[in-house]
Amino acid sequence: MIAHQDIPVYTNLNDVFGSLGASLQNIERWNGLAEEFERRYGTKPSYIARAPGRVNLIGEHIDYALFGVLPAAVEPDILIACGPSSHPHPPQAPGTVVADNLHQKYSRQVFTPSATSTKLGSSKAAVDVAADEDAHAEEWNLDINTKELRWESYVKAGYYVESFCPHIIALNSECLRLTYLRYWYFDMQGVLEHYFPPTVSGSPNPAKPVPVELLVTGSVPAGSGLSSSAAMVVASTLAFLAVNGKLNDKLGDSFTNLNSLTKGQLVEMAMENEKRVGQCFVLEATSIHESDMRVAGVNDIGVNSGGMDQAASVMSDPASALYISFYPELQASPVPIPPRVVFVCANSLVVSDKAVTAKRCYNLRVVETLAAARILARSLGVQVGEKERITLRHVVGRYLGEVVSSGQTLDAERLAEALREVLPKLDILKPGAHRDDADTRVRSGVTLQEMIEMSGLDPDVFHEVYLSWIEVEADFFELYNRAKHVLSEALRVLEFRQVCLSSAAEGKAASSPNVNNGGYQEKLGKLMDESQESCAKLFDCSCPELDRLTSLARTAGAFGSRLTGAGWGGCTVSLVAEDQVDGFIRKIKEEYPPYKGLDEARLNEAIFATRPGRGACATFSPSGWHGSVTDLLFASLTVLKL
Repeated sequence: MIAHQDIPVYTNLNDVFGSLGASLQNIERWNGLAEEFERRYGTKPSYIARAPGRVNLIGEHIDYALFGVLPAAVEPDILIACGPSSHPHPPQAPGTVVADNLHQKYSRQVFTPSATSTKLGSSKAAVDVAADEDAHAEEWNLDINTKELRWESYVKAGYYVESFCPHIIALNSECLRLTYLRYWYFDMQGVLEHYFPPTVSGSPNPAKPVPVELLVTGSVPAGSGLSSSAAMVVASTLAFLAVNGKLNDKLGDSFTNLNSLTKGQLVEMAMENEKRVGQCFVLEATSIHESDMRVAGVNDIGVNSGGMDQAASVMSDPASALYISFYPELQASPVPIPPRVVFVCANSLVVSDKAVTAKRCYNLRVVETLAAARILARSLGVQVGEKERITLRHVVGRYLGEVVSSGQTLDAERLAEALREVLPKLDILKPGAHRDDADTRVRSGVTLQEMIEMSGLDPDVFHEVYLSWIEVEADFFELYNRAKHVLSEALRVLEFRQVCLSSAAEGKAASSPNVNNGGYQEKLGKLMDESQESCAKLFDCSCPELDRLTSLARTAGAFGSRLTGAGWGGCTVSLVAEDQVDGFIRKIKEEYPPYKGLDEARLNEAIFATRPGRGACATFSPSGWHGSVTDLLFASLTVLKL
């Protein structure tokens, strides 16, 4: 399984980008970053950390319902040149970070994590230490501005997972509380907490993080829906791991690193790290399962999110999309894309201000899908705990007799059958299903009071489970439309995956791998078009500009086109024949009004063709940075050791 693989170590850019041509296109940028690092800090970087952005090919707004998605890494990326501090005088405190950004509008930032003493009884360290009223433990603290989006906050997030907020944990038993604290402490830590854990008074002095120098650059457009923030957090997490010697940079048969980090662990670490840019959030529950911990989380600006972005940035493979499933555990498998097609990403140039719109858009959709899951479960006779925040994936599984604890889980084929069986049963979520009158016949959504009544919960319990931890604003809750989108989109993901696998199997069996006798490109395009229609009409996460771009894409010859990312702005992704890509891009540039007047550089950033690329990884350059093409081809992907 990809999630269990180590972060790979490469020795050349060809391995990073999958071809010599792509490597040559990136040499100047990589070399320029290394030279600028040396100019600013007086020494060559030890590593270059790279994390790509991602494009979600299909599967929108279903990861936080725990259904699988199909993203792919894109060529635009975040690069961080890094190394231990080259300025020992005056001595710097352990873990001090000097961070520069190549973009002129971002100023140098210097910050140092501090270790503060906390009474053991209130510390996470209490989990594994016998109770002692006089004992104290150190905990890492690093100030992250959660009120303002600042570039260095994402760098800090890669370093640090803030202490949990014990005052918002509501667990009924000390046993459950202790179990939860163990899970949080061991499985949800950042670089500082995991590799440089807090100490208890009287214990031996532990290792300390080294002072670090960073230089950041990126080509993933911010606000485009291509996950620039996730790429930044993944890259910075890897940079801190690399500089502190925590990656398995194996240089020969004699080298062994017992701290080797797997891709799955890096994904979970990056997910938790990105949440630290926002508010501390912990699920409130009376019973906790590890998978439930991934149901919801608050990211950089208090927006509820799943784990697709980080997984795609870390786990992707060249020439393949990535089928990522989150239940009952994080898993990823490559899905080969049919030959002779590329994906074209086009930025609508509409930026959705999630900090402003979250309560009416993203977060509202989370609450609607969660409440719909409970109401649907109740109608299907699926058992749900009173304070359990069940997802639609849980409902589908339990309805079909899935028992995770005994290993009876639904594979992709059975899950597709289950979705087809449950989809016709969603009418229970319509307002007319509970009260048929003139009012309910003219609206598709339900009121808050109606939603509470449909859930069967006491109003106070409903508020605690669904509304106390997230801010939403709505007159009506579109339970039917949201659930229909989630379940039908989950089915489209599985169908997209199956078309790709069938294409690959046919290519292997045929004398030529380029055959398209099955019309696979057309089938994939049809699924993408259906996804866009569902996003626009059922989930209401499109916008006029995205609708215009996808329509233009189909007219220009795309097999299919849809929004990608959270929606309400950002990018579209279109499936285009390889030999038609130049003409396709030219037509979109000419016909999409917001592109008129953009200079060539901005146009090329706004719309570009990409093939699935490799995810985050580590590389070693035995000869260091010397500025030549030969030497740069000994550089590589996510972490480049020089």
